[in-house]
Amino acid sequence: MTAVKKLWPLLTATHRYDKSISTHGRGAGQMIDAPILAYLIETANGRILYDVGCDYNKINDPALCTQHYHAANINVPAMQEEQRIPHHLARLGLTPADIDVIFVGHLHFDHVGGLGELKRCGCGAEIHIQHDELEAARGGADAACFADDFIAHGPFDIRQGEYALCSGVSAISTPGHTAGHMSMWIELPKGKPVLLAGDAADLTENLDDEIAPGGCWRHQYDQAVDSIRKLKRLAHEEDAQVWPNHDFAFYRGLRAFPGWHE
Repeated sequence: MTAVKKLWPLLTATHRYDKSISTHGRGAGQMIDAPILAYLIETANGRILYDVGCDYNKINDPALCTQHYHAANINVPAMQEEQRIPHHLARLGLTPADIDVIFVGHLHFDHVGGLGELKRCGCGAEIHIQHDELEAARGGADAACFADDFIAHGPFDIRQGEYALCSGVSAISTPGHTAGHMSMWIELPKGKPVLLAGDAADLTENLDDEIAPGGCWRHQYDQAVDSIRKLKRLAHEEDAQVWPNHDFAFYRGLRAFPGWHE
C-alpha cells in the first residue's frame, strides 16, 4: 500500500525562452513561456519536495542577476514574492521546517536555487542528490548550474541510481539532459500513478515525438531519448501518467493550488 496521501504542483516562477532549449533541433526562433515547478508530496512518513525552484534574490537583485543570468546568457525568469516556496507552504499551514526530504532532480538553477532560502527559513530536511549529478555540476562545465545555489547548502544525502524514498515514492534514473538527472514515481492513493518527468521531458511534445531536450550534458541526445522511452514504457506497463515539467498547457490542466492530487 502506498504511503502517499497528497501531491501538489507548485508554480514557483515562469520562464520565457527559445523553444529549441526544450526540443532539440526543433523550434528555433519561437519563444515560449514555461512554468518552473516544484512538487510537494505528503506521505505517511513525512513530506517530500521534488525540486525547489529558483533563487529569488538572483532574479530580483540587479547585481546578482547580472552576475549569474546575464553572465551565462540565460533569459531571466519572472518570479513573484508569492511564488516563493515558503509562501506556498504557508498557504497550507506549513513552514520549511515541516519538510523532511528535498529530492533534487538535477542541479540547474531553476530546480535547486531555492535551497538557500529554505535553509534560512528553518528547513532541516535531508537533501538527496545523485553522485554523478553533483560531480558534473561541480566541474563547472554546465552554464545552467550556479555553484552557489548548492555548494554551501549541504550536507547532502548522496545517492547512486534508483531507490525507494518510501512506499509509493521512488527515484527513477533518466540521464541525458544532465549527467545524473532523476525523475520520480509517485503512487497516488486513488488516481493513476504519476511519473514526474522533470527535465527529461519539458513538454508533452518531447514525450509524444520522442524529442530530446535541447540542452543535453555532453550532447547525450540519444541517452535523453532513451530516458523518454523508459518513462513511456513504465507508464504503459503500470497504467501511469507522465507529467512533463515545463509545459504550461499541461500544467493548466492540473488542479490549481492549493488543490491537490490524490
